[in-house]
Amino acid sequence: MENNLILEEHVFDSGELSQISTAYINQYPIVYILFNRNKKKRSLAYIGQTVQMNKRMKQHLQDSKRKDIKQVLLIGHKKFNQSATYNIETNLINHFIGDEQFQLQNVSQTRQVQTHQYYQKDFYDEVIFKELWSELQKRNLATHSLDTIRNKDIYKLSPFKELTPDQLEIKLTILDYCKKNINSASSKNSKKVFLIKGEAGTGKSVVVASLYNTLQDYSKSNSNLKNTDNYLLVNHSEMIKTYKSIAESLPNLKKNHILKPTSFINKVDKNNLHPDIVIVDEAHLLLSKKDAYNNFNFDNQLEEIIKRAKITICIFDPNQVLKLKSYWDSVGLENFLKKYEPMSFNLTNQLRMQTSVEISTWVDNFIHRKVDPLPQSTESFKLSIVENPDLLKEKIVQLDKNFGLSRILATFDYPHKKDGGKYYVDPDGINMPWNTTDSRITWAERPETINEVGSIYTAQGFDFNYVGLIIGPSIDYDPKTEQLTVNIEKYQDTGAFTGRADMSDDLTNERKEEIILNSLNILMKRAIHGLYIYPVNQNLRNKLLDLQKNKKSSNN
Repeated sequence: MENNLILEEHVFDSGELSQISTAYINQYPIVYILFNRNKKKRSLAYIGQTVQMNKRMKQHLQDSKRKDIKQVLLIGHKKFNQSATYNIETNLINHFIGDEQFQLQNVSQTRQVQTHQYYQKDFYDEVIFKELWSELQKRNLATHSLDTIRNKDIYKLSPFKELTPDQLEIKLTILDYCKKNINSASSKNSKKVFLIKGEAGTGKSVVVASLYNTLQDYSKSNSNLKNTDNYLLVNHSEMIKTYKSIAESLPNLKKNHILKPTSFINKVDKNNLHPDIVIVDEAHLLLSKKDAYNNFNFDNQLEEIIKRAKITICIFDPNQVLKLKSYWDSVGLENFLKKYEPMSFNLTNQLRMQTSVEISTWVDNFIHRKVDPLPQSTESFKLSIVENPDLLKEKIVQLDKNFGLSRILATFDYPHKKDGGKYYVDPDGINMPWNTTDSRITWAERPETINEVGSIYTAQGFDFNYVGLIIGPSIDYDPKTEQLTVNIEKYQDTGAFTGRADMSDDLTNERKEEIILNSLNILMKRAIHGLYIYPVNQNLRNKLLDLQKNKKSSNN
């Protein structure tokens, strides 16, 4: 199929637009970009698609929201159909958010977008879209390359991303739940709670971004959610940077409504606010005890959030709890939430790791201390054990050059203090510094951090193309039991083990081991296309290298 894109740039004016007679613009489905250019602040754009160009342009010309728009780019092709233009429109919105040049005037409202196939979708997605993006770069309507944008977390979490059927179902269920309960959930005894459970990589944050954007759009529309005061809470310093960056590209996402939990609680109390709907991302990081260090003076953050909101939507994974003072297990959480009679929904499909069931199962078993024979790598995912730290660094540096967004991560088995000093991971081995986070850009996306090692606190919630994982001294292998062992004395995240005088010593030690394995779980599920593992402890390293050798022998 030949590429015959037609691009016409016009002044956004009724007189000029009424003169358009090009067949593939005037009589076919098209995509269009309304825009202005502003040297002092971020320029404005609106991206759309239509099968009635004249009628749609008249509607935009009469819309007061478009009063600052000066230009329009009309995009046609003789092979366009409405599925294709709808798909290209969505792709453009997502890439414009990742490009960070324009603030978009698009709103989601009732968009029920889910991933679907149509005839020659790959052609429109890749060939046509690449040609279109190149043309936009020539016209200074796009800045970054497609590869650069697609490695950005703000692109991956774009609220306009097509959702899987499961993701769309949960989003629509929550929207219906909010509409049904918003007027009855105002009293102390009628608080409403919706719980989303899902393990690392099951697409929870994509649902969060899409849901929050739609709620904010509904708050401006003529629905019973109009004028609702909605918040997104994120107890993760790196992840909140991503959500706030997305808010800079979209009109209804207020940056001052994207907060950390303690800041939200204090803001509500100080200003006597009455929030309506509150989404809590990474609720497994909420404090379940008082914590003077974080200026939290109540007993339980989740309970304090629920008290202050009409409807609370929690995103939770018990396998990502990383601190005793945030400790929840599934039973404890369910018992706590019983009084609110919450609705709940589970996300189960692994969407991050582009891998086989065998590799996913191997990782899950490994985290539960079971060391199985190594499964075969696939075309889309490489699982490999590396015999020394120099090879690990060499491999990840090369992958980063080739594909971008490849990083070395490590279990928190080496000192790392927030005192401005430089602390090193595995000084006798890889000898690289721990991550630095004093930037508005997330650690994962700063090119220079290829020379650092990411901790659990910078990696959690993020995707990487390839991960080199250093499994430190706290995790080893016992040949007698043929299982992983956990040594809590060698785990250096001292803050993870403070603040639980209410637990017995035996229970505390059990929970500490669980936290260490949770951190391993998160680190092992960060990669999209490949995981390279270097165990510091010789017993574990030898065992995994033997399994890898046996796998190669069986292949031959």
